[in-house]
Amino acid sequence: MADTTYLDWPFLEPHHRALALELERWARENIDDAPHARGAATDAACIELVRKLGAANWIRYAVGGKDWGGSAETIDTRAICLIRETLARHSGLADFAFAMQGLGSGAITLQGSDEQKRNYLPRVVAGSALAAFALSEPEAGSDVGAMRCAAHRDGDSYVLDGEKTWISNGGIADFYVVFARTGEAPGTRGISAFIVDADTAGLEIAERIEVIAPHPLARLRFSHCRIPAGQLLGEPGQGFKLAMRTLDIFRTSVAAAALGFARRALDEAVQRATTRKMFDHRLADFQLTQAKLADMAAAIDASALLVYRAAWLRDQGRTVTKEAAMAKMVATESAQQVIDAAVQIFGGLGVVSEVPVERLYRDIRALRIYEGATEVQKLIIARELLKEAVAAKA
Repeated sequence: MADTTYLDWPFLEPHHRALALELERWARENIDDAPHARGAATDAACIELVRKLGAANWIRYAVGGKDWGGSAETIDTRAICLIRETLARHSGLADFAFAMQGLGSGAITLQGSDEQKRNYLPRVVAGSALAAFALSEPEAGSDVGAMRCAAHRDGDSYVLDGEKTWISNGGIADFYVVFARTGEAPGTRGISAFIVDADTAGLEIAERIEVIAPHPLARLRFSHCRIPAGQLLGEPGQGFKLAMRTLDIFRTSVAAAALGFARRALDEAVQRATTRKMFDHRLADFQLTQAKLADMAAAIDASALLVYRAAWLRDQGRTVTKEAAMAKMVATESAQQVIDAAVQIFGGLGVVSEVPVERLYRDIRALRIYEGATEVQKLIIARELLKEAVAAKA
């Protein structure tokens, strides 16, 4: 088991510590070291993990509103960070399954009507309905304002046309929260959000996308896809703000998942270094190995401090745009370096398929891109710093 001394840090409360320890026990018994799968096997594994997580009452932490099955009225950021960190140490796909239930339903938690919440959130919590978040497009990733997918009002319905891509849970989700241009204003001010059930006529899975760390991913196509006006989330033209609010909740938890991957890599590296014999010594006896382990440990603690600072601040009701960006940038980049170092310590064995560090090497790479690539996080941090400097002079 990875180092747990950070659980005593003042960012966390007794119920967080109890949660982390309980989940650690559950994960060891239920999901430990599930191998990567491909194609239909990945879909089946992901669906099974969502069912397991729901049955064990873990998904309730990713949903807000006790009336709808959530653990609290608002999402506890520290709780979802602890859950993602722990799940990531045991299974990258389990972390993905948990995260997507939260991200995919987050806009409903934030802005859904009571009827919408009643129709979707209890099933999300139970793991009986899989959720997805459909924002990115072939020509609109970080630049959301370039979105082309459009929806127009037609009587008591909206009609959607366009494409979405890189959609996690694409192809297995029971519903999608879809962001589309409705034209109230130029750029990001003319985007709205809709709940689209997977069996809606006019919605098709145009392509399944295979990536290095397998998980369900797809390109969606909407062709005259008609949905009831009651599936609109919040007010027309407010979709961009809703998307950003949703991402703000879960961005820090991406950093926590990276932290979980890094902790597992360090554990594996220490185990290998203390048991591998070389030139009549243990690998751990060489100063080069010791220096590498020291760098890994320091990077992990630095990441953890940023992650749980951002989570704590958000749970205090503070705006954490800069802090969450710092946490995601540092944790994901550091985890990549830590895992690469672990692979190096393993030598040839480190690149053998399904050895834990090889699996981690594939798992970590996407985290430096999705929910805001590292380069975007740098822009966010700089923008916030400059904004603070201007405010200080005013």
